[in-house]
Amino acid sequence: MKPLAFHISLADDLAEELVSESLVAGEFEFRHFPDGESYVRLVTPVRDRDVLLLCSLDGPDAKLLPLLFAARAARELGARRVGLVAPYLAYMRQDKAFHSGEAITSTYFAQLLSGAFDWLVTCDPHLHRHTSLGEIYSIDTAVISAAGPIARWIAERVRSPMLFGPDEESEQWVSQIAGQIGAPFSVFAKQRSGDRAVRISGNADLAGRTPVIIDDIVSSARTMAEAVKLLRTQGATAPICLGVHGLFAGDAMATLRDAGAGEIVTSNSVYHATNGFSVAPELLEAISSWLRREPTT
Repeated sequence: MKPLAFHISLADDLAEELVSESLVAGEFEFRHFPDGESYVRLVTPVRDRDVLLLCSLDGPDAKLLPLLFAARAARELGARRVGLVAPYLAYMRQDKAFHSGEAITSTYFAQLLSGAFDWLVTCDPHLHRHTSLGEIYSIDTAVISAAGPIARWIAERVRSPMLFGPDEESEQWVSQIAGQIGAPFSVFAKQRSGDRAVRISGNADLAGRTPVIIDDIVSSARTMAEAVKLLRTQGATAPICLGVHGLFAGDAMATLRDAGAGEIVTSNSVYHATNGFSVAPELLEAISSWLRREPTT
């Protein structure tokens, strides 16, 4: 019997791509009681079935309780295994206590999800001080990369690209993508003095090429906007801005536009009007690989 996939919160096109291949859509009911508490119901029977909950974890505080309730219900109703497909994985930022008394939320969030699920599939989590999700998650995890979809998008649409990473953390994506399409790349240096205060430095030798800025997360967009400004002051045309996870908090889009950005494109890991390439094939491969494994006792 095919595994059941419950669409908790995901870009509709991504959910359709995942379910249309090797999964069966399960019917899920969710609403709020008048007092704000959550009502969760798995309408489709799950007994002896592998169950996947599809939920990208942008805006995680509002999504977490319904997600945990759905996972617990699936277990109590006899599901064989319960997995989480979270293309965007939240709470990876706070991976140490920078000041006395701070909660290390990446660890706590990992413990919550590890206690509810048997396995997790995600896309390009923001690993900084952790070298792998296995350092904080106690369940099986699979990480897929959006480098392939980004490389294909650039190869099909951009003539003579020159790739830029806005900071040192972006080098892992930029160098991989550049290698796949045979394009030159450069990585800028970043100094951060606050959540929305950053300074970018570096030189851009474009030599007639089209500038393309690539980053994993576009949240406040300040880092990418500063990279756009730097390129524009050095004579570049409006840079194409590509992001894996487009969160676009607050005035992020306006900030990028005002900085002089050209086309802005993100993956469908998080639903947004800028979605232009899909991570579904990579997610499906990781999901299928895990589902082929026999349950551990």
